[in-house]
Amino acid sequence: MSSLFDLSGKVAVVLGGTSGIGRALAHGLADAEATVVVSGRRAGNVEAVALELESRGSETLRITTDVCDTASLQTLLAACLDRFAKVDILLNCAGKTKRAPTVDFPEAEWNDILDTNLTGTLRACQVFGKHMLSRKYGRIINIASLTSFLGLHEVAAYAASKAGVAALTRTLAVEWSKHGVLTNAILPGVFRTALNAELLDNTPRGGELLMRTPMARFGDPQELVGAAIFLASDASSFVTGQFLAVDGGFLASGVNQ
Repeated sequence: MSSLFDLSGKVAVVLGGTSGIGRALAHGLADAEATVVVSGRRAGNVEAVALELESRGSETLRITTDVCDTASLQTLLAACLDRFAKVDILLNCAGKTKRAPTVDFPEAEWNDILDTNLTGTLRACQVFGKHMLSRKYGRIINIASLTSFLGLHEVAAYAASKAGVAALTRTLAVEWSKHGVLTNAILPGVFRTALNAELLDNTPRGGELLMRTPMARFGDPQELVGAAIFLASDASSFVTGQFLAVDGGFLASGVNQ
């Protein structure tokens, strides 16, 4: 059974993998014996995570990218092919958000969020997908959101981008699965990080998010690793176009009290 989840010999690229969920998933894939390359916009962060991956026994590279710059993604792919000859797994974790009333949300900021979260995911899928299609093998894992399927107050741009990621995931599954490239998404619930701890613990919004989570606690990013390994491995060989919610029951939630 363990061979179904074996990632030894696989090469994974994690975009937006220098912090938060992406960093946790990169560590998890390395612990599952994949070769993991993490990239992002800041060289210092890329270097720090590269050292962490090497301490876990993974070979890696140190290349910065911006998902809003196709050429940088092409450079990363070329470097991976030069060093490792292939890329088997792509995790799209890069993203940004801003909370503000929709009625006067600045169009420039709307466009910036969609360009990163949605079009950035498309760019990465196109660049790495061409390589995967040529090999007739690949696993693409996008990061969706509760807002892919639910409305949350004052995050319209983020929600629109993540609904688009959900649609893109389904469409690529329809187009690419018969060529051996499977596209799925992880749908995280509410996870405590250094950036959101104050909001989750000390605001009415945090209280409502907790109330809506039947497990009555927030997640730890490490709890996403199993979903990523499943979708990256042969255990998911007949799974495509799906959304694996790791949300403590949030999407199932109706009345909790």
